[in-house]
Amino acid sequence: MRKYSAFDIIGPAMIGPSSSHTAGAARLGKVARTIAGYDIKSVKFLLHGSFAMTYKGHGTDRALAAGILGMDPCDERLRDALEIAKSLDVKLEFIGSDLGDVHPNTVKFIITKDDDSVVEIMGSSIGGGNIIITEIDGDPLEFTGQYPTLLIKHRDIPGMVSKVTTLMYENNINIAFMRVFRSSKGEQATMMFETDNIIPQSVVGKMSSLAQINSIRIVNPVTEI
Repeated sequence: MRKYSAFDIIGPAMIGPSSSHTAGAARLGKVARTIAGYDIKSVKFLLHGSFAMTYKGHGTDRALAAGILGMDPCDERLRDALEIAKSLDVKLEFIGSDLGDVHPNTVKFIITKDDDSVVEIMGSSIGGGNIIITEIDGDPLEFTGQYPTLLIKHRDIPGMVSKVTTLMYENNINIAFMRVFRSSKGEQATMMFETDNIIPQSVVGKMSSLAQINSIRIVNPVTEI
């Protein structure tokens, strides 16, 4: 039998009419901002399913914009997020799209940064203000943004997981959830760890020095009031 928290019963603290279409959308935007970095020049939002059909009526566009600007779902400025983005010269474009066999409340962020590099992130609002990130730069994965998350791209060879987890053990970092994704045997793979601890940069530096590690990205949980 499922145990319900007060959050499940009462719902999230939020501005707007819908926990899925506004609170969840704002969280998706804020996690996308955290993944991409804060020097964002423009964003294309590819909206799928019910997000595409009702985004104006439910304020999903304003909520996504608010998250990209670093606002929480309960931020009073959410109502004016589109105007605030314009005043900051952050260009936003909302496009109805078919993203395939995904949750109906799914959005793909195509984020262009100030240096013209592009980051692509896909995620879904799955109800009650909860979210899940399902893809970064074309790589499939799955995490919620509620825990400090470590994403490591590496060559798919024996012993890589052991080397990384040994460093985490030696630095007293507890793993809450772990998954490994790969495109094909012996090619690029991605380790994903959701942890109970913020991972220090000193540990990230040690991981980066390991042979066959291609890149490391840390996604710390967004802070809400």
